[in-house]
Amino acid sequence: MLQESTAAAPAAAGGNNAAALQQMGFDHLIQQLDFVGWAVLITLTVMSLMSWYWIIINFLKNMRLRGRGDNVVGTFWETPNAQDAIRFMEEQPKSEPFSKIALDAAQAAAHHQRHDGSRLAESLNRSEFVDRALRQAVTRESSGLENGLTVLATVGSTSPFVGLLGTVWGIYRALIKIGASGDASISAVAGPVGEALIMTALGLGVAIPAVLAYNFFVRLNRVTNSQFDTFAHDLHDFFATGSRVGEIAGKR
Repeated sequence: MLQESTAAAPAAAGGNNAAALQQMGFDHLIQQLDFVGWAVLITLTVMSLMSWYWIIINFLKNMRLRGRGDNVVGTFWETPNAQDAIRFMEEQPKSEPFSKIALDAAQAAAHHQRHDGSRLAESLNRSEFVDRALRQAVTRESSGLENGLTVLATVGSTSPFVGLLGTVWGIYRALIKIGASGDASISAVAGPVGEALIMTALGLGVAIPAVLAYNFFVRLNRVTNSQFDTFAHDLHDFFATGSRVGEIAGKR
């Protein structure tokens, strides 16, 4: 009888440990969350939703820009008549940045021409006036590319610490439970420790996509801003001298 009892004790302990480990799942986490745990979980959920919203929006915006931008710029320079080229730019969607830059330059050149001989023309020549308009347009469109990047950077840098807060709180609850019951077995601490580990994983799961997306979009924006600058320089030469890009290159 004594041998049977001795053999049964480890078996019972193993069964208890196995049952305790089942308390480390996400479903058990939801059932055992307290106020702080819910606050952390909701915060991470909101961060994740905001992050993925801007990831999708910026991805679609960049794909649309790359698909249309080269065609818009190419058509503008290939159109023989300047008025037809400007009319083509006016037909582009309002969200298309290259056409807006070109239209700002055209409007600046036309405005300066209308006021030829006035104080405006005396204080700023045509080249300077067009250059100022182009700088403002490029700055405006470059700022538009950065929409949502602050959110991605914030989520990527803070969500691991939000998850860490949940981790610390879960371990704290486990220690309180041990102190209250005097039982340090795995069955007593499995739930709070499981909650802590899951919070850590959730924090990293929210942060990693945000950080990767932020770096990806910063790289894309750098390339697009370079294209803005190149197009703006060509527009300045065109509206300041009246010659198209190919004509200017031929004269050189």
